[in-house]
Amino acid sequence: MPRDPHRHSTWTTWANRGMALCFAALCAAAAAGLLAQAGFNLGFGGWDAVRVALILVTTAWLAWGAAQAFLGLPPLRGLPPLPKLQLPHPPTVMLLPICNEDPVAAAARIAAMDASMKAAGLDVHIAILSDTRDPEALARERAAFGLLRERIDGAGRIFYRNRTSNEGRKAGNIEDFVRKSGGAYEFAVILDADSLMEGATIRSLIARMQAEPDLGLLQTLPKIVGARSRFGRAMQFSASFHSPVFARGLARMQGRTGPFWGHNAIVRMRALAECCGLPVLDGKPPFGGTILSHDYVEAALLARGGWRVEVDTRIGGSFEEGPDNMISFARRDRRWCQGNLQHMRLVNAPGLLGWSRFVFVQGIVSYLVSICWGAFLIASIAATITAPPPDYFPEPYQLFPVFPDDRTREIVALAIGIGGLLLLPKLAILAEAIVTRRARRFGGAARSALSVVTETALTSLIAPLMLMYQSRAVLEVLSGRDGGWPANQRGEGQLTWREGWAAGQWIALWGASALAVVAWFAPDLLIWMAPVGVPMILAPLLITWTSRPGAHTLFTVPDDLRPSPVVAAYRRQLGRWSEEGPRNGGDDRAARPA
Repeated sequence: MPRDPHRHSTWTTWANRGMALCFAALCAAAAAGLLAQAGFNLGFGGWDAVRVALILVTTAWLAWGAAQAFLGLPPLRGLPPLPKLQLPHPPTVMLLPICNEDPVAAAARIAAMDASMKAAGLDVHIAILSDTRDPEALARERAAFGLLRERIDGAGRIFYRNRTSNEGRKAGNIEDFVRKSGGAYEFAVILDADSLMEGATIRSLIARMQAEPDLGLLQTLPKIVGARSRFGRAMQFSASFHSPVFARGLARMQGRTGPFWGHNAIVRMRALAECCGLPVLDGKPPFGGTILSHDYVEAALLARGGWRVEVDTRIGGSFEEGPDNMISFARRDRRWCQGNLQHMRLVNAPGLLGWSRFVFVQGIVSYLVSICWGAFLIASIAATITAPPPDYFPEPYQLFPVFPDDRTREIVALAIGIGGLLLLPKLAILAEAIVTRRARRFGGAARSALSVVTETALTSLIAPLMLMYQSRAVLEVLSGRDGGWPANQRGEGQLTWREGWAAGQWIALWGASALAVVAWFAPDLLIWMAPVGVPMILAPLLITWTSRPGAHTLFTVPDDLRPSPVVAAYRRQLGRWSEEGPRNGGDDRAARPA
């Protein structure tokens, strides 16, 4: 029986990669050609050369993402069913690293997953690995997890320990467990503090690992649940509606050198122990010290060690929570930015597979492209301001004027092409959802279409703001500023107008200044700059408004219509335990095999 739901021959995997690269290259070349032609119409100058180079890079990046979506459109057909679990299943542990999290919410999630795993016939240990340092937060943790063990852990399968050192952060937390207790387990399910997984999902993960001894790590595709704000619900809808198609395309391109996103995945303990000890980079942060985006590195190290790393989009029942406002998103994105740019030091690490190096480059470019877009806008303004006035009589003794060619046609074609790269993948995914009847789970075809259009409009509005946040993050990292590892602000939702103003006033100032400069020096560009400058001026309003609760008639997701059993059980459990209030006490039983 074939072992891999995304198993392709080496030729097919390389063919998918080649098609994506060729598509990106052709789109980039077409965009650069159009812009170069527009420049030649009025006299090609230095700023025109800069703009052509920048549009080449940014369009290639947009086209690469679109290619991933197009590759994921064909459904998974002709695949064997997932293997059945052979009982008794290998020893498995669920790892939950936490640091300054809400312990009652974490305990409620564990209780819901534990009940779901028992119903699925699994005997999985649960290790809560705490890096919390604050004494009051630590006391709340011990009380909450003590109550958890008292209520549901009659067999002694749940363990809690608090490290004396936070060395290595999350990756170091897991490494500490692997060194001290990993030998007792064959598989480990790695979660984040906000993760939820169905027992049936974990059963499928264990079954695949059991049936495929060369599979080192199997990643699920988590769906966002629990969003309340307009921003959060738009992200939640996009993750449920669009991400499965993008993930299929990613799986087809990556083959056996797949992704690891740090959580909601199962890993073979032997592979993790053999391959994934992470070094501390020499020098100071942001480029030295602890490796922040450790998941990408761990996936590359597993592949270097000969293990397969894959994402299986067929396995559902995997969930996480997302930020409910742009400030929370930008704070988290700042850490990801530093972690991805830190990979500049790892691209040439010895022994890595070529695709792993390419994935590092993708992650680096994903943030540098923000700077490229900003630089393109600045270069466009500069090119217009410094353009020489038209010469209507270039030849001596010329009787009739020669009017320069209008470049509007090329610029409009360029704008339509870039807009198409942003819009066509979403429209194609909408068509796929309607044809396959997947749209029914999102409220039907009409509601899905309305949600896609609204999500696209909202994304377009806030894109200039995210561009500014990412550009600032990149410049901070490149200038040597360490952003650290800020604590996750889970549950941080609705913002006040004062908070929105504090977070967005600098963006509004930049937007107003940019439009004023354009209006004064290059008024012909004003219509092209308005879609960027106006949302920037409205940044405080948009940040605040999108953090407010949104109507549930839009952005409908399956969880709204029929919540997953484990999600519903978590919400019930959290409601009951929140009403009871925290207890004092609790012990510090080490996370070790029972």
